[in-house]
Amino acid sequence: MKVIIAIVFYLVGLFILYIVIETAVRKGINSSIIGQFLEKKYGIKEDKKAFLDDDLDIEK
Repeated sequence: MKVIIAIVFYLVGLFILYIVIETAVRKGINSSIIGQFLEKKYGIKEDKKAFLDDDLDIEK
């Protein structure tokens, strides 16, 4: 029983770590000088939706 609880906490921790790293990388690249240069040069602002962006509470 304790092993199952430990595995669940481990998986939840990994998921939270994934969210934090994904957000940090996305914001870091978008606000970097190279990211801004590429956006100006090519005019590409690709705003990909993340896993959590598809929230059921958002009404269109």
